[in-house]
Amino acid sequence: MTNPMLPGGDAATFDDPLAMLSACHLRIRKQLATLARLEHHLPEHGHDDDARAAARAILRYFDTAAVHHHEDEEASLLPRLVARVTEARALADRLMQEHGELAERWRRLRPLLSGIAAGQRAVLPPKLVHEIAAAYHAHIELEESELIPLAREALPADEVATIGREMAERRGVAVAA
Repeated sequence: MTNPMLPGGDAATFDDPLAMLSACHLRIRKQLATLARLEHHLPEHGHDDDARAAARAILRYFDTAAVHHHEDEEASLLPRLVARVTEARALADRLMQEHGELAERWRRLRPLLSGIAAGQRAVLPPKLVHEIAAAYHAHIELEESELIPLAREALPADEVATIGREMAERRGVAVAA
């Protein structure tokens, strides 16, 4: 049930879906770093080839992989964790609320990046870039410090395997049963 090297150079497999979630966090951080570089690049260089390519890469990641990541947690991981550890309900509720807030921030940023990708815009508001990056970094820290360790401790191997299969299915990847 393995998959090839994931985009961004971080190897993880559906056999260890919790490691895949952590690898996704690394890729989100990389995309946020690209976003910060893009914000600083634009005033001097405008929407040149590098800016357009960076904007397209950020769009591609947050329109697909980041969406799957939240679905993985909300549909597969959190319900199982709350069923096993009732005290995890508050954490699950908080993470899902943050997912909604992150999605709203993305909805504000996305059209700006689309304009850059299309060569029609050459500015990103620094405040918006900072806000989305800060929100993602705080969210990732909470997941890495609380969610993933708790899931590793509380979920039995068969449930973790099921989560991995569901994650693969969400991405259209065939896995052995």
